[in-house]
Amino acid sequence: MADQEQKALQLVAEAEKKLKSAKGFFSSFFGGGSKQEEACDLYVRAANAFKMAKKWPQAGKAFEEAAQLQIVLGSKHEAATHYVDAGNCYRKGDPNAAVAAIHKAIEIYTDMGRFSIAAKHHITVAEIYETELADMEKSVQNYEKAADYYKGEESNSSANKCLLKVAQFSATMENYEKAIEIYQEVAVACMDNSLLKYSAKDHFFRASICHMCMDTVNAQVAVKSYEDQFPAFADSRECKLVKNLLQAVEDENSDQFADVLKDYDSISRLDPFLTTLLLRVKKQMNAEPELC
Repeated sequence: MADQEQKALQLVAEAEKKLKSAKGFFSSFFGGGSKQEEACDLYVRAANAFKMAKKWPQAGKAFEEAAQLQIVLGSKHEAATHYVDAGNCYRKGDPNAAVAAIHKAIEIYTDMGRFSIAAKHHITVAEIYETELADMEKSVQNYEKAADYYKGEESNSSANKCLLKVAQFSATMENYEKAIEIYQEVAVACMDNSLLKYSAKDHFFRASICHMCMDTVNAQVAVKSYEDQFPAFADSRECKLVKNLLQAVEDENSDQFADVLKDYDSISRLDPFLTTLLLRVKKQMNAEPELC
């Protein structure tokens, strides 16, 4: 490992020497560009040696140096690739630096009109904000951007995957209206696709639970609407669950609410996200009424 680090440091020194010689007066006329190319190659080799030594910040910095040189040389695609490489290295210890590097790559890809690739990297940034920086709002912003780019490229399936993450995080942050709008939009899109038709009931189910978090009366209206739009939802266990839960809320019977959930969960396990939302509904049931 120490040998690889030493090798990397020597390669960086060689790259810096090449760049200094490229800045001379005569070099600008005779082979300045070729020396920049050589320096770029040296930085990439240094970055890979740093990676082998597990010196992630130094590896990221070397990849960024290579990216900047590729921009000067007019090789945008290679520059973007190196910025992504830098981001992957920074991610090992400095997620903020990773985000900054990947955003530089995204700027290049969007400038080149490579929107599907830009979308893919927005998802990476969203995942960093989600799992490493615990910033759900910025994660949502990047998933939304990715969805926009995918929609523009007619990659609707990929766009919907991103939108479903936006819906989940929005509901988690108690922005239920936004979540409902997305779940309904994706459900309707799935209804029109024979391969995705079955998943529409799950999206209507999630929209129904979001409605319950806001207002059980409107939730009943929404469920009736979903049944009319998609009869398969009316026959599903998910729809029956929502109706039974709504009845328990109407009866102000928290024990019944818990029993209904327990019966359903014994056959079809609810995911942690839906469990969280339903616990909010139950908590509202148990809350003492405000005194006038």
